[in-house]
Parts: sequence; C-alpha cells; structure tokens
Amino acid sequence: MTLWRGIPGFIVRRLLLSVLTLFVVSVIIFAATQALPGDAARSILGRGATPEALENLRLELGLNEPAVQQYLYWIGDFLTGDLGISLAANIPVTELLSDRILYSSFLMLVAALVSIPLGIVIGAVSARRRDSAFDHTMSMTTLGLAALPEFVVGLTLVVLFSTTIFQWLPGVVVTEPGVGPWHYPKELILPTATLVIAVVPYTARIMRASMVEILESDYVEMARLKGLPERLVLWRHAVPNGLAPTFQVAALNLAYLAGGIVVVETVFNYPGIGLALVEAVQSRDMPVVQALALLIAGLYVVLNMLADIATILVSPRLRTSLTAR
Repeated sequence: MTLWRGIPGFIVRRLLLSVLTLFVVSVIIFAATQALPGDAARSILGRGATPEALENLRLELGLNEPAVQQYLYWIGDFLTGDLGISLAANIPVTELLSDRILYSSFLMLVAALVSIPLGIVIGAVSARRRDSAFDHTMSMTTLGLAALPEFVVGLTLVVLFSTTIFQWLPGVVVTEPGVGPWHYPKELILPTATLVIAVVPYTARIMRASMVEILESDYVEMARLKGLPERLVLWRHAVPNGLAPTFQVAALNLAYLAGGIVVVETVFNYPGIGLALVEAVQSRDMPVVQALALLIAGLYVVLNMLADIATILVSPRLRTSLTAR
C-alpha cells in the first residue's frame, strides 16, 4: 500500500485519473462527430454522386458499422499512431498534420517562454509594491487586457503594426512547405504578442494575490527579523511558495492556448493546428476533426497533470503534508 502514499502515490493517482479523463473525452468527441448533420460520403463525392457510389464509399470507410464498433476501430488505431485518412486531402492524417503540429507547438512554446516569466515578475513586483502607482497601473492594465477576446487583440495589433499606421510587421503569415517556423521571426511577432497578451494578465493577477498573502505570513516575517535583505526575502522565501497556485493558472492558460490558438491562427492565417481544425470542420473532414480534438484534449489533460505535480514539488507545505501521510 506504500505505492499510494506520499508523492509517488499522488503521481500514480494523477496518471490514472488522466487516463480515465482522456477515455471519457474520446467517447464524447466520437459521439459528437457522429451526431453532426450531413453525410461524410456525400461530402467527399459531392451532390452528383450515385447511390451505388455512396454506398460503396460508406462500406469502404466503415460508416455502416455500429457506432461502438466504429469507436473501437478508431481509438485502437489512434493508440497505435494511425490517425486515419483525411477525407478531404486523401492522405494520412499524420502526414497532413505533421507540419501543422510543429508550427503550433513552436508558437505555443515561444508564447509560454515569454508570458509565464513576465506574468510571474509583474505579479511579484506588484505584490512587493502593494498599493503603489505601479501596482494600481498593473492591476487596471491586466484587468482590461483579460477582458479582451483574442481576435480583438489580434486585429488591433494588425491595425497598429501592419496597415496604415506603422506597417512594420506582416499581418498575414505566408510560409513555404517544408520550412520551419523559426525561419519566419517577423511573421511570428504578432501571433506571439496576441497569445502573450491573453496569458500574462491571469498569471500576473494570481501571482500578485498569492504573493500578498505570503508576504504577510509568519515565516516571511521571521526571515525579515533575521535581518535578511527585502529582495532576498522576496525571491528566496516568498516567490517559491507563491509559484504553487501560479503553476495551476499557467497550466490552464497554456492549455487554453491550445484551444485559443484556433482564433489566433485564423486571424493571422498561421498554418497550425488551429487553422487546420477550422478547415477540417468546413470540409467535414471527420478524421482530422477527431484527431485534432483529441490531441488538444490530451494536451490539456497532460498540462494539468504536470501542473499538479509541479505544484507539489515547489510547495514545501504541500510536499510535507503528502510525505507525512
């Protein structure tokens, strides 16, 4: 029974819960796509297709099989890395999405590397300078930015930096097949800035709220009474404990980026999974829709699991309570 105790037990429980969550999500995704109106065979062959051709294609795609059997085929193939064949492009979904996943992953990575440290620093400094002009300015700014949808932020940046005002940056991302996203630094600036503006306010506000409480705690006062410099008290004693709830919010924001990236990529015509999902829905390409929906859900679950584990590892109080069980 020692496996279920302490930090190892917590990790095992979170892994099992994540697997169960993904199973439930896969069932929901499959049921939702099956319930969509229309006929996939007719979408592929067009309105002029004969009944015989439609029936043959349904048999080829397995659309006449019971829904449970179709789900088992789909999830079994998915677990082995076979995401099916794109109905619109008639190529394997893995081949269709390989470059798209690379582009989206790189965009999310750059946005995360900028937004999370920036949000933590803004929140920590705001808490340290509580009720100052800087704190009030940051609170109002982050509150206002948090209320803006991504498409509003993206279109505003396009108007400011890509049209008649400055014309400094491209407002639409134009790429070449087989060329990595890191070869387009100017094209990445506006999509990245949009995602950063979407994430930083939440991270900064939760970091500030956590830090305000911690800076008034007994152990921080004890560190001050020992004569430690205020900067050392802040960054060595307060910030590590303030990171625990911030990790949760950062993970939720990163997972949100996986879904919110659909809007951003559509605004900037960025060739990632978000734009691929929009195109697949428009063409009723169900294998691509199912694969992308499950991949985004899997990313969401994995990020939340990693955030929970990181919260335990960086929080001395939580780590001690788990170890004592």
